[in-house]
Amino acid sequence: MRNMNLVTLALIILGGLNFLSMGATGYDVLGTVLGGALLARLAYLIIGLAAIWQLMPGFQSLTLGEVDAERHLHHHP
Repeated sequence: MRNMNLVTLALIILGGLNFLSMGATGYDVLGTVLGGALLARLAYLIIGLAAIWQLMPGFQSLTLGEVDAERHLHHHP
Protein backbone atom coordinates (compact mmCIF):
# COMPACT_ATOMS: atom_id res chain seq x y z
CA MET A 1 0.00 0.00 0.00
CA ARG A 2 2.83 2.39 0.85
CA ASN A 3 4.45 1.81 -2.55
CA MET A 4 1.16 2.52 -4.31
CA ASN A 5 0.82 5.76 -2.35
CA LEU A 6 4.33 6.82 -3.33
CA VAL A 7 3.76 5.99 -7.01
CA THR A 8 0.43 7.81 -7.15
CA LEU A 9 1.89 10.82 -5.37
CA ALA A 10 4.77 10.94 -7.87
CA LEU A 11 2.26 10.76 -10.77
CA ILE A 12 0.22 13.61 -9.33
CA ILE A 13 3.36 15.73 -8.92
CA LEU A 14 4.33 14.95 -12.52
CA GLY A 15 0.87 15.93 -13.72
CA GLY A 16 0.95 19.12 -11.67
CA LEU A 17 4.31 20.12 -13.09
CA ASN A 18 2.97 19.47 -16.58
CA PHE A 19 -0.04 21.69 -15.82
CA LEU A 20 2.36 24.37 -14.58
CA SER A 21 4.27 24.16 -17.85
CA MET A 22 1.06 24.32 -19.87
CA GLY A 23 -0.24 27.29 -17.88
CA ALA A 24 2.99 29.25 -17.91
CA THR A 25 4.23 28.57 -21.44
CA GLY A 26 1.49 26.65 -23.26
CA TYR A 27 3.92 23.74 -23.68
CA ASP A 28 2.64 20.20 -22.98
CA VAL A 29 5.75 18.32 -21.80
CA LEU A 30 3.99 14.95 -21.42
CA GLY A 31 2.33 15.24 -24.80
CA THR A 32 5.66 16.03 -26.42
CA VAL A 33 7.59 13.30 -24.60
CA LEU A 34 4.96 10.64 -25.28
CA GLY A 35 4.63 11.72 -28.89
CA GLY A 36 1.15 10.47 -29.67
CA ALA A 37 -2.22 11.80 -28.64
CA LEU A 38 -3.33 8.34 -27.54
CA LEU A 39 -0.32 7.85 -25.25
CA ALA A 40 -0.73 11.33 -23.77
CA ARG A 41 -4.42 10.66 -23.08
CA LEU A 42 -3.49 7.38 -21.42
CA ALA A 43 -0.94 9.19 -19.24
CA TYR A 44 -3.54 11.80 -18.24
CA LEU A 45 -6.01 9.01 -17.42
CA ILE A 46 -3.45 7.28 -15.19
CA ILE A 47 -2.60 10.57 -13.47
CA GLY A 48 -6.32 11.21 -12.87
CA LEU A 49 -6.74 7.74 -11.37
CA ALA A 50 -3.73 8.42 -9.15
CA ALA A 51 -5.46 11.57 -7.90
CA ILE A 52 -8.57 9.56 -7.06
CA TRP A 53 -6.40 7.04 -5.17
CA GLN A 54 -4.87 9.88 -3.16
CA LEU A 55 -8.34 11.19 -2.25
CA MET A 56 -9.17 8.04 -0.29
CA PRO A 57 -7.11 8.93 2.82
CA GLY A 58 -8.63 12.41 2.74
CA PHE A 59 -12.16 11.05 2.78
CA GLN A 60 -11.24 8.53 5.47
CA SER A 61 -9.86 11.31 7.66
CA LEU A 62 -13.26 13.04 7.53
CA THR A 63 -14.98 9.99 9.00
CA LEU A 64 -12.24 8.36 11.07
CA GLY A 65 -10.08 11.29 12.04
CA GLU A 66 -6.72 12.00 10.45
CA VAL A 67 -4.59 9.86 12.77
CA ASP A 68 -6.84 6.81 12.40
CA ALA A 69 -6.95 7.22 8.62
CA GLU A 70 -3.15 7.31 8.47
CA ARG A 71 -2.92 4.29 10.76
CA HIS A 72 -5.31 2.40 8.45
CA LEU A 73 -3.10 3.16 5.44
CA HIS A 74 -0.06 1.72 7.19
CA HIS A 75 -1.86 -1.33 8.59
CA HIS A 76 -0.58 -4.55 7.06
CA PRO A 77 -2.91 -7.50 7.70
